[in-house]
Amino acid sequence: MQALEVVAANPERFRIVGLAAGSDRAGVQAQAERLGGVPVALGADEAEALVREVEADVVLNGITGSAGLGPTIAALESGRTLALANKESLIAGGELVAGLAAPGQIVPVDSEHSAIAQALAAGQAHEVRRLVLTASGGPFRGWPRERLADVSPEQALAHPTWRMGRVVTTNSATLVNKGLEVIEAHLLFGVPYERIDVVVHPQSLVHSMVEYVDGSTIAQASWPDMRLPIALGLAWPERVPGAVAPLDWTAAAVWTFEPLDASTFPAVELAKAAGIAGGTVPAAYNAANEEAVEAFHERRIGFLDILEVVDEVLQAHQDPGTLSRESIAEAERTARAAAGRAIRARS
Repeated sequence: MQALEVVAANPERFRIVGLAAGSDRAGVQAQAERLGGVPVALGADEAEALVREVEADVVLNGITGSAGLGPTIAALESGRTLALANKESLIAGGELVAGLAAPGQIVPVDSEHSAIAQALAAGQAHEVRRLVLTASGGPFRGWPRERLADVSPEQALAHPTWRMGRVVTTNSATLVNKGLEVIEAHLLFGVPYERIDVVVHPQSLVHSMVEYVDGSTIAQASWPDMRLPIALGLAWPERVPGAVAPLDWTAAAVWTFEPLDASTFPAVELAKAAGIAGGTVPAAYNAANEEAVEAFHERRIGFLDILEVVDEVLQAHQDPGTLSRESIAEAERTARAAAGRAIRARS
């Protein structure tokens, strides 16, 4: 919906040529009619077919979860610029997806990776010392681990900064979202995992940073408003005037940065280990987490169980050694089944 707002505010620059939605055909059809009757798709399979059939310069993939893999591959194989908000398709697809992309063909829309892409313009690849992803810390920042045992789904959805869907908001509470973003940063920018760090920044105004070999750190700052990275994703490498209001530098403000408490929130280290293992392991990480998050919201497991289920699934995961759409799908099926067993054992 925010992408449609950006397009509506810039009719001389953008034109929608197709829409896809998860399940609300009536809703997407109504949007399509307001746009002059553009073609619509319902579900991931129809979305993939739409990407291949419709002539477009840019495909914005904002699907939640690994269901976005097919449309991502279709966009890359069709030569479209892929404005990627569906991080899971890159994480599950790994080198398969990264290998399909021409230089500059994937433009990140996640606020953190958009920030890094912008900051990387300040230097050359060999001058980058490390990437620093910022995290708000979610609703449980500063909580001891034992206090998290009784967290409710309602508490997990009370994000202090962003308004997002259920899965992404829960992933922000567990820090799984940040773990996924570390894997995404590695695949997008080619920086080794040991040179990708996470820092907690509760104000969510600095969206990420790039540290260079001379000691300089370039940070991208703006209000936490997704219309900015969306506009950049649609127009890259150009900027869209007035995409969001600028920060008010005349007002007093305090920005704070804290180290990540990895013992309380192990999701990032677990994701790094999955990324280093490679192959289908990141796909298993994501699939197991999706199953565990669903079980948590159904009150079948507790908040701390989410990462315990993911860890248990990864410990047993057998990577086939080849990466294809078939092996990814099989890894996800196996991981979901294993997660289901782990969930039932805890219910």
